[in-house]
Amino acid sequence: MADRPLTLMAVHAHPDDEATGTGGVLARYAAEGIRTVLVTCTDGACGDGPGGVKPGEDGHDPQAVAALRREELEASCRVLGVDHLELLGYGDSGMMGWPANDAPGSFWNTPVADGAARLAELIQHYRPDVVVTYDENGFYGHPDHIQAHRITMAALDLAPGLAPKVYWTTAPHSAMKRFGEVMREFGADWDVPASESAEPDGEGGEAAGAGSAVEAPELPPIGLPDEEVTTWVDTHAYGGQKYDALAAHASQGENIFFLRMGKERFTELMGTETFLRVRDTTGAPLPEQDLFAGLR
Repeated sequence: MADRPLTLMAVHAHPDDEATGTGGVLARYAAEGIRTVLVTCTDGACGDGPGGVKPGEDGHDPQAVAALRREELEASCRVLGVDHLELLGYGDSGMMGWPANDAPGSFWNTPVADGAARLAELIQHYRPDVVVTYDENGFYGHPDHIQAHRITMAALDLAPGLAPKVYWTTAPHSAMKRFGEVMREFGADWDVPASESAEPDGEGGEAAGAGSAVEAPELPPIGLPDEEVTTWVDTHAYGGQKYDALAAHASQGENIFFLRMGKERFTELMGTETFLRVRDTTGAPLPEQDLFAGLR
């Protein structure tokens, strides 16, 4: 490793996902001199258009939305200090059950092997020490998140011997409970326990819209019992950057609940990022407080 920097690669589905679950670690590790690579799989075209117009409504131009969201993503990366942004450019699939799921070129409609081959090339190029993506449920059942998980794990199998540590984003049930309390404090509807089905705002910017007339399938449980979370990373010092990165996605502000809190409350609630370690060759003991434990 002496001839290359330690490297973190985060694989996300849409513009704005990078800030929600990993904005803190991207900012923290960039500040510590670790090379950060963000892979964004879709163009975000199923997000809101100007004025909050939803997909399928008059005035929603998917190409214009995708172009704007790319600009916002680039701005978010500047805030977080991301060194390299890689865009796979697949079509945004929308929420589960939307017609966009089956559209030609949509990420959900793309063979896993095809996406995995492209991502494997990036893994071979950057040789990340740590790779972060979603769990098999895509954290909360979003098809593009699930697909990002699938291609990431398949890509890692195509690049054996690389990425000594692999993580899935998660949330401890205690944090989900606190999050629900804060959501209700701010007037949002959050009546579902963390251990049951739930869908938080701010994940992909697609909480409403073209799929609202389609009955979505029951969503999987979110998060893990606290004792099953392997990795707790303190990112409070980077809470302002994480908030500003989310705010850079201004076109999706209606769906990003966290922006209603203000920086101080946001940092208090979102200042620890948590993960499940699923692959490791370092032998670093668990639980851990550093994604790079055992690597430096």
